[in-house]
Amino acid sequence: MARVTVEDCVTKVPNRFELVMLAAQRARAVSAGAQLTVERDNDKNPVVALREIADETIDLEELEESLIRGLQKFVEMDEPEEDEVDLLAIQQEMTGAADAPASRKPEDGEPLDEAEDVDEGDDELTAEDEAAAMDVAGDVVDDKKDE
Repeated sequence: MARVTVEDCVTKVPNRFELVMLAAQRARAVSAGAQLTVERDNDKNPVVALREIADETIDLEELEESLIRGLQKFVEMDEPEEDEVDLLAIQQEMTGAADAPASRKPEDGEPLDEAEDVDEGDDELTAEDEAAAMDVAGDVVDDKKDE
Protein backbone atom coordinates (compact mmCIF):
# COMPACT_ATOMS: atom_id res chain seq x y z
CA MET A 1 0.00 0.00 0.00
CA ALA A 2 2.79 2.44 0.87
CA ARG A 3 4.43 2.23 -2.58
CA VAL A 4 1.19 3.22 -4.31
CA THR A 5 0.69 6.00 -1.75
CA VAL A 6 4.19 7.41 -2.35
CA GLU A 7 3.60 7.41 -6.11
CA ASP A 8 0.37 9.35 -5.53
CA CYS A 9 2.17 11.81 -3.24
CA VAL A 10 4.95 12.57 -5.70
CA THR A 11 2.41 14.27 -7.97
CA LYS A 12 1.44 16.56 -5.04
CA VAL A 13 4.99 17.15 -3.70
CA PRO A 14 7.51 16.63 -6.53
CA ASN A 15 10.62 16.80 -4.34
CA ARG A 16 10.96 13.39 -2.66
CA PHE A 17 13.10 14.75 0.16
CA GLU A 18 10.47 17.36 0.98
CA LEU A 19 7.80 14.67 0.78
CA VAL A 20 9.66 12.55 3.33
CA MET A 21 10.10 15.53 5.65
CA LEU A 22 6.42 16.53 5.41
CA ALA A 23 5.18 12.96 5.88
CA ALA A 24 7.45 12.49 8.89
CA GLN A 25 6.21 15.73 10.44
CA ARG A 26 2.60 14.70 9.91
CA ALA A 27 3.29 11.20 11.30
CA ARG A 28 4.78 12.79 14.44
CA ALA A 29 1.70 15.01 14.77
CA VAL A 30 -0.59 11.99 14.42
CA SER A 31 1.45 10.17 17.08
CA ALA A 32 1.06 13.20 19.35
CA GLY A 33 -2.73 12.97 18.99
CA ALA A 34 -3.61 15.13 15.98
CA GLN A 35 -7.01 14.46 14.40
CA LEU A 36 -6.89 12.09 11.40
CA THR A 37 -8.42 13.33 8.14
CA VAL A 38 -8.63 9.88 6.51
CA GLU A 39 -9.65 6.45 7.83
CA ARG A 40 -6.82 4.59 9.53
CA ASP A 41 -7.67 1.20 7.89
CA ASN A 42 -5.24 -0.56 10.24
CA ASP A 43 -2.31 1.46 8.77
CA LYS A 44 0.61 2.84 10.73
CA ASN A 45 1.13 6.59 11.20
CA PRO A 46 3.61 7.13 8.27
CA VAL A 47 1.20 5.44 5.83
CA VAL A 48 -1.72 7.47 7.18
CA ALA A 49 0.36 10.65 6.74
CA LEU A 50 1.19 9.73 3.13
CA ARG A 51 -2.48 8.98 2.42
CA GLU A 52 -3.47 12.37 3.85
CA ILE A 53 -0.92 14.10 1.62
CA ALA A 54 -2.04 12.14 -1.45
CA ASP A 55 -5.72 12.92 -0.80
CA GLU A 56 -4.87 16.56 -0.04
CA THR A 57 -6.91 16.48 3.17
CA ILE A 58 -4.27 18.47 5.07
CA ASP A 59 -2.77 21.88 4.33
CA LEU A 60 0.78 21.32 3.06
CA GLU A 61 1.85 24.92 3.68
CA GLU A 62 0.74 24.73 7.32
CA LEU A 63 2.53 21.40 7.68
CA GLU A 64 5.69 22.90 6.20
CA GLU A 65 5.51 25.87 8.61
CA SER A 66 5.20 23.55 11.60
CA LEU A 67 8.16 21.55 10.31
CA ILE A 68 10.29 24.70 10.01
CA ARG A 69 9.29 25.90 13.49
CA GLY A 70 10.23 22.49 14.89
CA LEU A 71 13.68 22.56 13.30
CA GLN A 72 14.58 26.15 14.26
CA LYS A 73 17.40 26.50 16.76
CA PHE A 74 17.16 30.27 17.24
CA VAL A 75 13.87 31.97 17.95
CA GLU A 76 14.01 35.73 17.43
CA MET A 77 12.41 37.74 20.19
CA ASP A 78 10.54 40.85 19.15
CA GLU A 79 10.66 42.72 22.45
CA PRO A 80 13.32 42.84 25.15
CA GLU A 81 12.51 41.25 28.47
CA GLU A 82 11.08 43.40 31.25
CA ASP A 83 14.26 43.10 33.34
CA GLU A 84 16.36 44.41 30.45
CA VAL A 85 14.02 47.38 29.98
CA ASP A 86 14.29 48.21 33.70
CA LEU A 87 18.08 47.95 33.56
CA LEU A 88 18.25 50.23 30.52
CA ALA A 89 16.02 52.81 32.21
CA ILE A 90 18.20 52.79 35.34
CA GLN A 91 21.37 53.12 33.26
CA GLN A 92 19.89 56.08 31.37
CA GLU A 93 18.92 57.77 34.63
CA MET A 94 22.40 57.20 36.04
CA THR A 95 24.20 58.50 32.97
CA GLY A 96 21.91 61.53 32.84
CA ALA A 97 22.84 62.43 36.43
CA ALA A 98 26.53 61.65 35.87
CA ASP A 99 26.80 63.70 32.68
CA ALA A 100 25.73 66.94 34.33
CA PRO A 101 28.63 69.04 35.66
CA ALA A 102 28.81 69.47 39.42
CA SER A 103 31.01 71.95 41.19
CA ARG A 104 30.88 70.00 44.43
CA LYS A 105 29.30 66.82 45.72
CA PRO A 106 26.38 67.51 48.09
CA GLU A 107 26.31 66.00 51.56
CA ASP A 108 23.78 63.30 52.51
CA GLY A 109 20.28 64.76 52.71
CA GLU A 110 21.32 68.02 51.06
CA PRO A 111 19.39 68.78 47.84
CA LEU A 112 21.35 69.28 44.64
CA ASP A 113 21.54 72.83 43.33
CA GLU A 114 18.74 73.37 40.78
CA ALA A 115 21.11 75.03 38.33
CA GLU A 116 23.44 72.04 38.32
CA ASP A 117 21.44 68.83 37.77
CA VAL A 118 17.74 69.55 38.12
CA ASP A 119 15.63 71.48 35.62
CA GLU A 120 13.14 73.99 36.93
CA GLY A 121 9.89 72.41 38.00
CA ASP A 122 11.48 68.98 38.67
CA ASP A 123 11.61 67.44 42.12
CA GLU A 124 14.86 67.92 43.96
CA LEU A 125 17.28 65.01 43.82
CA THR A 126 19.24 64.36 46.99
CA ALA A 127 22.54 62.59 47.35
CA GLU A 128 20.68 59.82 49.24
CA ASP A 129 18.34 59.32 46.26
CA GLU A 130 21.30 59.07 43.92
CA ALA A 131 23.04 56.56 46.20
CA ALA A 132 19.85 54.47 46.41
CA ALA A 133 19.55 54.44 42.61
CA MET A 134 23.17 53.29 42.33
CA ASP A 135 22.48 50.44 44.82
CA VAL A 136 19.40 49.31 42.87
CA ALA A 137 21.31 49.40 39.59
CA GLY A 138 24.12 47.35 41.12
CA ASP A 139 21.64 44.77 42.40
CA VAL A 140 20.02 44.45 38.95
CA VAL A 141 23.43 44.02 37.29
CA ASP A 142 24.42 41.40 39.90
CA ASP A 143 21.14 39.53 39.33
CA LYS A 144 21.78 39.48 35.57
CA LYS A 145 25.28 38.08 36.12
CA ASP A 146 23.88 35.30 38.33
CA GLU A 147 21.48 34.17 35.59
